[in-house]
Amino acid sequence: MPEEAAAAPIRVVLADDQALFRSGLRLLLDSQSDIEVVGEAADGAAALAEVDRTDPDVILMDIRMPVMDGVAATERLAGARVRVLVLTTFDLDEAAARALRAGASGFVLKDAKPEFLLAAVRTVHSGAAVIAPAAIGHLLATFGRGRKLEDTRVAVLSPREREIYELAGKGLSNSEIAAHEYVSEATVKTHVSRILAKLGLRDRVQLVVHWHGG
Repeated sequence: MPEEAAAAPIRVVLADDQALFRSGLRLLLDSQSDIEVVGEAADGAAALAEVDRTDPDVILMDIRMPVMDGVAATERLAGARVRVLVLTTFDLDEAAARALRAGASGFVLKDAKPEFLLAAVRTVHSGAAVIAPAAIGHLLATFGRGRKLEDTRVAVLSPREREIYELAGKGLSNSEIAAHEYVSEATVKTHVSRILAKLGLRDRVQLVVHWHGG
């Protein structure tokens, strides 16, 4: 039988104004057989140009950069194929929160462990979302106490979907929701997919932001 073709590597662009930090990221990412750094940028405007030039799968986007910051660049990429993974020094400041509202697929801290960063790149490439482990509490504080379920924007959800929407909005994983609702993880995944579709949301980060009133 013919051998299966190897999957194409995840194409990544690095956007950060610190050349030394970009070099470290490139060394880490290029050490992986399934990841390829295809471009670098030192500001948001250059990052947009690199996305146009290289058509990457994921862009690691620093929040604070000259010329155009990472939030503005993320806003300009809304609707694009590339998935944005925000890099920040803080657990969750207002700038990172705005990037999530603008469509970023998640964020990681600049001092995250290498294995977490690599997992985050692979996770957002797969279509899921990533939030730094310590940040759920900050997310709650930033976006408020939670959306009332009688909000007309969630009226399209079934009673069970509303329950799962609320649990996912609080940051529970699929396995935790499954245990809470006494259903399988596959069932939870199906419900979450339907919730995202009904509410016009792309991923779980946007679901959390939506639930918290963003």
